[in-house]
Amino acid sequence: MITHHLNDKLLMAYAAGTLPEAFNLVVATHISLCDTCRARLGAFEAVGGAVLERNIGAVPMAADALSATLARIKAETAPPAAASRPAAPRDAVLPAPLRDYVGGGVDQVRWRNVGGGVRQAILPTSRHASARLLYIPAGVAVPDHGHGGLELTLVLQGAFADEHDRFARGDIEIADETVEHTPIAEAGADCICLAATDAPLRFKGLMPRLAQPFLRI
Repeated sequence: MITHHLNDKLLMAYAAGTLPEAFNLVVATHISLCDTCRARLGAFEAVGGAVLERNIGAVPMAADALSATLARIKAETAPPAAASRPAAPRDAVLPAPLRDYVGGGVDQVRWRNVGGGVRQAILPTSRHASARLLYIPAGVAVPDHGHGGLELTLVLQGAFADEHDRFARGDIEIADETVEHTPIAEAGADCICLAATDAPLRFKGLMPRLAQPFLRI
């Protein structure tokens, strides 16, 4: 059962379309797993629609507006070309929004070793924030660190715990400049997370700081 949810600020920003792509990906992936946050998002979207409807007056339309709109819809919904990309197959670990970025399931992830058995895969997103998949073997700790900005971490497999709480599949940890922690993957299944950051982490140890520019963390 999911016990750690998105806050109202993130849900409202997602509904308004003002989040960086990397954070959008984490929010969309969490929402695909969490009925509670999906319902809350629907409420925010309904409120936003009502505000727009109330504040925006009528706009005159061209005489051919309907026919032009129907023609555009027809063109955009025409049968896809032979080279179009098929939908990524279902996967027990990666929800649908994430499979589209990976190009398939967890077996398609291009992992890169970062030390201590931990692996990462940086996902292609806009430059305003970065997103990555993290693979942390059971019982392994991520080096002690703080944050230069906002970090969202969504658990996809296994679980981890830090000085503040425990996070299992579907749970999301929201960490800002006030949070310093040492996440440790629980015994059992290896932990796989989706993380997004808008600023570099602040590692305490010398070796993580030296490796940081190469690992783009």
